[in-house]
Amino acid sequence: MTIDLMTTDLMTNEPRKYWAGNVTFAAARTHRPTSVAELQQLVAGSSKVRAVGTGHSFNRIADTTGDLVSLAGLPTVIEIDSERSRVSVSGGTRYGELGRALQDSGFALHNTGSLPHISVAGACATGTHGSGNTNGNLSTMVSAIEFVTAAGDLVEAGRETHGDEFNGMVLALGSLGIVTRLVLDIVPTFDVRQDVYDDLPRTRFDAHLDEIFASGYSVSIFSDRKPAGMHQVWRKSQVDKAGSGPAESSWLDAVPATTPRHPVPGMPTEFTTAQLGEAGPWNERLPHFRLDFTPSNGDELQSEYLLPREQAVQARAALDDISGDIAAVLQISEFRTVAADDLWISPSYHSDSVALHFTWIPDETAVSPVLTAMEERLSDFRARPHWGKVFTTSPPALAGLYELWPGFRLLRAYDPVGKFRNDLVERLVMSGE
Repeated sequence: MTIDLMTTDLMTNEPRKYWAGNVTFAAARTHRPTSVAELQQLVAGSSKVRAVGTGHSFNRIADTTGDLVSLAGLPTVIEIDSERSRVSVSGGTRYGELGRALQDSGFALHNTGSLPHISVAGACATGTHGSGNTNGNLSTMVSAIEFVTAAGDLVEAGRETHGDEFNGMVLALGSLGIVTRLVLDIVPTFDVRQDVYDDLPRTRFDAHLDEIFASGYSVSIFSDRKPAGMHQVWRKSQVDKAGSGPAESSWLDAVPATTPRHPVPGMPTEFTTAQLGEAGPWNERLPHFRLDFTPSNGDELQSEYLLPREQAVQARAALDDISGDIAAVLQISEFRTVAADDLWISPSYHSDSVALHFTWIPDETAVSPVLTAMEERLSDFRARPHWGKVFTTSPPALAGLYELWPGFRLLRAYDPVGKFRNDLVERLVMSGE
């Protein structure tokens, strides 16, 4: 029996896998506490423990040999402070649910990821992001966190109380404790229209990339990486800026789609958010997918690398000599932009970034050598991998990409015995000096 972490109670010792099916958890026990007090007691009595979100990671970031904990059973908390423009939200809450509550109250998040199904705490812990030249990753909205420490104590940390150290605590890979609540910055609600353009020529991609990414509030470019393949632009624009008229009949020699599209050609389009210029609230347009539908069956692997935005065209060209190898194991790739931030181990730390995302076929043996070849070519651009996806970057190489790596290691003081660390976190982040 395989358990879908998105829908199934964890109180069982049957084998458990991620949504994509590529990782089977090694946990000795699984738990779904129904109160923070119960969680505190569980953590205090455990020697090894990790929190799992909605199971949308593609590596062992959430794995443990001890106790695996889901926060989905904790009471949902969404408390809006309209005077301070903040919302306090329980860590296990999904972004889609938070988005609906904020929209109903006249508020919004500045951005969302492509999936509304992911949990707030899990996404913030790994640097998950959406797209937009001025939009930071989802962790940049966090102004305070509440978490359970190794001793089972409930601790609060925030921008005002912890200063720069807080920038190391927000995006921390679950290594400091289990985050039970977060306070997020919010903004007034806004409407968005989504237009998709087909058949963008590669020459236009290379010559006008800055213009393309600046053309909307959130922009994605999809490609199948084939020599004569598909380039498709998904442009999400605020309605008060873009108006509500029809899309341009031709834009950079790309043509507007006349029917809805899915990022992966051939997949059902009813899973995707409304397109064709139909205006709607931010939470129903910024994600690529609808909350009420599962976007795919999970038969995939994913990788992503973030590098300086001004080097996007050169990085794309650096992969051209292995484009055939990439295309052979690829379902789709996506280019997005992420604004720079101050979070110590964020892939967009102090760098306005372009994110090169790859959705692979579900075959690690076939994909792994392609990843190695890609990473060799992207190393000249100091490409930083997404923490929750598949990569082969070595610990020394990772350490060289983050100037505050030593400072982050010092945060081990919050978990001196390594209760929340697992093999992946220990090997990639905390080992060595």
